[in-house]
Amino acid sequence: MAELYMSATLTQHVLPQRLADFSTLSEALDYAAEGETGLNFYDGRCRLTAVVQYGVLRREALKVAKRLHGLGLQRGDRIALIADTDLSFMEIFYGCQYGGFVPVPLPIPSGLGSHDIYVKKLKGLLKSCEASAVFAPAELVKFAEEAVEQPMRFIGTAKELSLRPMPSVELAPSRSDEVAYLQYTSGSTRFPRGVVVTQRAVMANLQGITRDGLGVQPGDRCVSWLPFYHDMGLVGFVLGPMASQLSVDYMRTQDFAMRPRQWLSLISQNRGTISFAPPFGYDICTRRVRESDMERFDLSSWRVAGIGAEPIRAEVLSRFAAQFERTGFDCKAFLPCYGLAESTLGVSFACRDTGIQTDRINRRELEHHSQAIPFDGPDGNASTFVNCGAALPGHTLEIRDDSGQALPERAIGRITLKGPSLMSGYFRDEESTQAVMSPKGDWLDTGDLGYLSKGELYITGRRKDLIIVRGRNIWPQDIEYLAECQPDIRPGDVIAFLIPGEDEPQVVVQVQCRIMDPEQREHFAQSLTKLINSEFGLTCRVELVPPHSLPRTSSGKPSRAEARKRFIQQIEADCSLSLAAG
Repeated sequence: MAELYMSATLTQHVLPQRLADFSTLSEALDYAAEGETGLNFYDGRCRLTAVVQYGVLRREALKVAKRLHGLGLQRGDRIALIADTDLSFMEIFYGCQYGGFVPVPLPIPSGLGSHDIYVKKLKGLLKSCEASAVFAPAELVKFAEEAVEQPMRFIGTAKELSLRPMPSVELAPSRSDEVAYLQYTSGSTRFPRGVVVTQRAVMANLQGITRDGLGVQPGDRCVSWLPFYHDMGLVGFVLGPMASQLSVDYMRTQDFAMRPRQWLSLISQNRGTISFAPPFGYDICTRRVRESDMERFDLSSWRVAGIGAEPIRAEVLSRFAAQFERTGFDCKAFLPCYGLAESTLGVSFACRDTGIQTDRINRRELEHHSQAIPFDGPDGNASTFVNCGAALPGHTLEIRDDSGQALPERAIGRITLKGPSLMSGYFRDEESTQAVMSPKGDWLDTGDLGYLSKGELYITGRRKDLIIVRGRNIWPQDIEYLAECQPDIRPGDVIAFLIPGEDEPQVVVQVQCRIMDPEQREHFAQSLTKLINSEFGLTCRVELVPPHSLPRTSSGKPSRAEARKRFIQQIEADCSLSLAAG
């Protein structure tokens, strides 16, 4: 294991900075290792727990690579990493790069009481990637052992590997045309699929992100609580800082959820300049940081406050900016972006130093004609979308209709993408690959809907989530936002989806409700039903569910597909009970 220095790594460079202009991740780490920057891990109270310079990380990764060979693994074998936010993950991940193996980051359990669900999911992931070895934090090794069905060369911790003999082998790091890692999608619409990311693709994406998206500078310092198994956490804040030789400060995702103010404390304490979060990350800070905490923050160094991973709502960010303005936070630091694992990570970035730019359009034209027509009328007849910027250099965005024909600007359709960051396909899943890639493999259908205006991208939603009722296209997030604006309902407390009906499909709106009184619950459900009918002209079924019961993907996004599946299964189960009772 790496030797640790208990003072944080430097921010300033002693090396000439290079922005990911390398052919492989191992080559990038070779260069970063010549400097004094590196990785810093903090606990939930912002106390430094582990520090390692890139030079030390490289040395330990080389040892890991040799020990992996000592397990009898073959070049290209998949190594599953249950990815908690710790140094061990880094050592194994980069050890795979130096040894010619393929790391596969996998999620940790999402919460208490999910043992059986997690083991079942992990079992499917391990089978899907055909892993030859599994590494896990000590407390999760038993989960891995339960989930394993195929023979394994190793199941255990990085520390246990470090006790194995280190054979004398000549290492051959992964080449630019080989696979760098598998990235599992979050599974918002179906079981997660393993995205095959080559060295060439990840380096192209990292260069675009660091040079053109973020405009990385020698004095930058990153701060992150994003999980290592998610593409934004892995590519954005594990690989990106390393490939541009930046120091980065980490806190665990679970610690952020418990004490979100510590994210802001870490930025203040270490003068962080680049940090990203999904919109809910900013929202939870706005709701849970107390007035008495404000004096402890100095956010004036935060020059890139990135937003991605889920639909961006401008009002959530406006509330954050207003509340934290007194701490030195500049709303122009907000940087919306769009990305997905199938394009490694980044696809488009808004212009830096401009903040949130929105487009207010006519909802009727949106619903009936799939056109984004600018609108300055009443709020009830408008929909607002956030500018996610232009495609990274070397990449091309095109909006297409269902027949594959390109659409003009402000026409809403399928977002398709071409460029060097695209995946090679889904791991050993040709059917799914063909469903989203063009026959030549040069264009990707992202599964998202949106439009271009002046060459810049606006996301309107997921195609599979679109609610189509009597020829109208209704975006579920519009219904969800209306419900979330009601007292006692928080962002993320609502999911809307469509189910089959006897005469026509029915819209179901599930709301996490904290009201206990039965009469008050009934009144709330009726009021919300009337409000949705008044706003959208449709009849819906409002169902109040317990807090924390709505399904989410591994990245924290609401899983409408899973909610719909569970709802239909419950209806079918209830019908079976009724028939049995009759």
